Order: sequence, then structure tokens, then C-alpha cells
Amino acid sequence: MMIDVYTDGACSGNPGPGGYAFVLRTPKEELKAWGAEENTTNNRMELSAIVNGLRKAIHTPGRIERKIISIYSDSAYCIEAINQGWFRFWAQNDWCKKDGDKVKNDDLWEKFYDLLEEAKGAKINFIKVKGHSGDPMNELVDSLAKMAIKDLNAKRAPSKKLNHEDANESNVY
Repeated sequence: MMIDVYTDGACSGNPGPGGYAFVLRTPKEELKAWGAEENTTNNRMELSAIVNGLRKAIHTPGRIERKIISIYSDSAYCIEAINQGWFRFWAQNDWCKKDGDKVKNDDLWEKFYDLLEEAKGAKINFIKVKGHSGDPMNELVDSLAKMAIKDLNAKRAPSKKLNHEDANESNVY
């Protein structure tokens, strides 16, 4: 079974409020999902999109050994760390880099590693796409990630109860 997962992360400020999104496509369905964090980084949101999208792909009904999963991301940070095998080195070194410093987002990298272990038998490809270049799926997940930030900001904003006389055309949307 072919499963395509398009992912993206966004941040308003870096750090700042962030959002991530993925769109999962199988021959039978398309699923859109997103989430947000209050104080985060763009790289964390990019990796969150991949982790959550991969988790959903693995748990999509069907035998794992029959799954061919392709994860698409515009994040060089994530795709290079995956395709170059850096995350495996980090896992062997207690999530530390060669210089001994802790890897940023080690909690997400550990979840990613565990998901790959769970998915043994599946064929998984990680594909770098060029961001903001007109790719329709990349543009879609980008807009969903930004929407997640807007939703988060809307929930944090203080609300004002309008009296009947306050509700005029200039402040009713």
C-alpha cells in the first residue's frame, strides 16, 4: 500500500508560537491534521509534522511489510539528519552530537527513532521538496501549519463580550 505524507512546520518568531501539519494520502483516503505549541522553534515544528505524520502512516490499517511510505518535507534540517543517518549516531550517543552537546529536540528524535523501529518491514522514503516553489501539497501543508498558529493565537487572545449597541458593521466579521 502506497502512503504519501506531506509535512510542514511554521513558527511566528523563532522561538515563538508554532504550528505543524501533515496530509496523509492513501489510494482510499486523504487525511489532514495539524497541531500547535505556544513557545517553540521552526525546526521543532518541522520535526513534529514528520513524527506525527509517520505515526499516522504506520498505524493506517494494513500489514506493515506491505506499506511503502513516502514522507515529503521542505526541511533540510530534518531530511539531512534522517537521510545522512545523523539521528542513528545521536541515538547511539544518548542523543548527543559529536561535540558532546545534547541534540536539540532530542525528545522528538527519540520518538522518531522508536517509530522507525516499530515500522520495521515497511519501506520508508524521506524526500526533500523545495519549499514555497508552487508545489500544491507543500503549499497546502504550509497553509495548514500557519492556520494552526492562527488558531493558537485566537485561543490565547482575550475575548471581549459585545453589547448589542457595540455590534456594528465595523467589528462584526
